Amino acid sequence: MKNYLVFLVSVVLCSIIGIWGVMAPDVMANAALGMTGFALKTLDWFFLILCTGFLILGAYMAFGPYAHIRLGKDTDRPEFSTMSWLSMLFAAGMGAGLLFWGVAEPMFHYLSPPGIEGRTPEAARLAMIITNLHWGLHAWSIYAVCALVIAYFSFRKDTPSLISSPIRAEFGCKYPMACHTADIIGVLAVVFGLAGSLTMGVLQVRAGLGEVFNIPATDGVSIMILVLMTVMFLISASTGLDKGIRILSNINIIIAISILMLIILAGPTRFIMEIFITSIGDYFSQLINMSFKLYPYKDLSGWTSGWTLTYFIWWLAWGPFVGIFIARISRGRTIRQFVIGVILIPTIFSILWFAAFGGSAIYIEMFGGGGMADLVLEDVSKALFALFTWFPLSEIISVLALVLIFIFLITSADSGTFVVSMMTSNGNLNPSTKFKLVWGILISIITAGTLFTGSVTVAKAMAIAGAIPFSLILILQIIALLRTIRREPSCVTLDKKSVELK
Repeated sequence: MKNYLVFLVSVVLCSIIGIWGVMAPDVMANAALGMTGFALKTLDWFFLILCTGFLILGAYMAFGPYAHIRLGKDTDRPEFSTMSWLSMLFAAGMGAGLLFWGVAEPMFHYLSPPGIEGRTPEAARLAMIITNLHWGLHAWSIYAVCALVIAYFSFRKDTPSLISSPIRAEFGCKYPMACHTADIIGVLAVVFGLAGSLTMGVLQVRAGLGEVFNIPATDGVSIMILVLMTVMFLISASTGLDKGIRILSNINIIIAISILMLIILAGPTRFIMEIFITSIGDYFSQLINMSFKLYPYKDLSGWTSGWTLTYFIWWLAWGPFVGIFIARISRGRTIRQFVIGVILIPTIFSILWFAAFGGSAIYIEMFGGGGMADLVLEDVSKALFALFTWFPLSEIISVLALVLIFIFLITSADSGTFVVSMMTSNGNLNPSTKFKLVWGILISIITAGTLFTGSVTVAKAMAIAGAIPFSLILILQIIALLRTIRREPSCVTLDKKSVELK
């Protein structure tokens, strides 16, 4: 019975929240907004330093004394090819989010940048820096560290793939309920984060159907999209990791790169590539400054909490989900290979993505016919499809984008269901289909409750609600990792040699 305690308690709590969201969506929305708003205003310094700490730790693990350690036995080798591995971690990590915010976020910051006048060349440049800060190294470092902890203990130390396993392995667990609570909080963080992200994806699909096929944007249409998505990802989940998620992820990356190249080649190519190169220089040169910036001398706390901190805590919310999933597919890689693949490569791709989509939108606003800003302010979910109207074959691109968004949603839901099933079946690397069905249906119900609010802001609040308590568990996990990895035989030998040399 003990093995099912986390499952039963998590199912009960998620069922209550799901029913609450469907029966009284406004009340649930106000509760989520109130909790997250309080945390963002009072603990802004804590979350900023915590998330920046993940980036520092990631760099240390990649280039420090532990870089050569393999996530598994020394004889283990990667299960998946590098291309499939990158496709799966990218699709699970933020594929749908890049489509939703690729046009909208740079435009928002161009119109209302913090501390300077909007709609200027300086505002455009700052817009790209801020966007890349939100979607770049910090985000992927959070994912990488969350995944590294689980992968190291699961495959190197043979512990179950559970949130509590690093804590149990290093500190013991005199109070079992404390460890079960850690696992339950991890499950809630995954479910809330996934529900918020799926809500935004469904709203974008609904907006795309309206733009391409003139289908009205109603709650009924949203629920139909959600039901179809649920059926599809449950079918995919039943086929297993090697077939369903891997195949869908490979399809995702092919379509995504095809649309990206079309935007670059058919759009203002020179302008996009200049933004890409400039963004790399601006982002890395401003990284230290932006990583510790809270605007204490200006009344910009609302902007910081509404953008930077919301994103950072959002990535924390997805940490247990993406972390466990990436850990599951990363067995056999060295820590250096793992960190570079999870942090650096997706960050460069994201910078190029925003240069193409956000840069094209800014070009239209600054040098073209304009109108993109008004469309983004009117309905953020329509921004991507509004951009496509400026390109040849816009209807074909829009249909491809709809397919891509839908597959990304299926992949994210499939991955999330897989991970939650692992977390609630004592870390089983191949959880049963029954667990996946239960969690798939529950996640869809909570998503439906969030959809009824019709608000992207509420979706964001739901996505980050579970991360606030989970951040404390992450700190314990990291301490457990650093204490344990120091006892690796090769690392102990290196330490002794350095002492002898001194």
